[in-house]
Amino acid sequence: MIGCEEIKKGTCIRMDGHIWICIDFLHIKPGKGNTVMRCKFRNVVDGRVIERTWNVGFKLEDVVIEHRDYQYLYKEGNDYIFMNLETYEQVPIARDLIDGVDYMKESDTLSVVSDTTDGTILYAEMPVKTYLKVTHSEPGVKGDTATNTLKPATLETGATIKVPLFINEGDIIQVDTRDGSYVGRAK
Repeated sequence: MIGCEEIKKGTCIRMDGHIWICIDFLHIKPGKGNTVMRCKFRNVVDGRVIERTWNVGFKLEDVVIEHRDYQYLYKEGNDYIFMNLETYEQVPIARDLIDGVDYMKESDTLSVVSDTTDGTILYAEMPVKTYLKVTHSEPGVKGDTATNTLKPATLETGATIKVPLFINEGDIIQVDTRDGSYVGRAK
């Protein structure tokens, strides 16, 4: 059990039969009355976000999780096969449990979060930024750079993102895996 005042970002709890991860928290100490804790949680299975408020001292059931690095090997049906870099054990992970799956290529290393009590995989997340090669992009027209104009570009993973006009086929660019936005050109 964990007191609600001990909750921080990344803390996992079991509530209403589901596992939730804290994405934001706030201690509120009014002039009168008890201190309260307002927390925002994301469901690790379906991604729903809820907000809850408790008086300080309220006890919750915590979930002990562990982060391990896994390497993406290949896709098999609807699952993606990963290898634990410590034990070399191969594990299938469903597509909906992987954050940033559209920007994942073979041999990428992901952080996999699992429940230590039963070993179930809660979710896997890509690094925030990754480098990908542009496989298709229309040529930019010279003189169209007066504004911050963007054009679509297809990446080596098959995902399509918006890039500046000066990006050409064959360029390697940096992509933010959280929202699929262009960050910059590889140096």
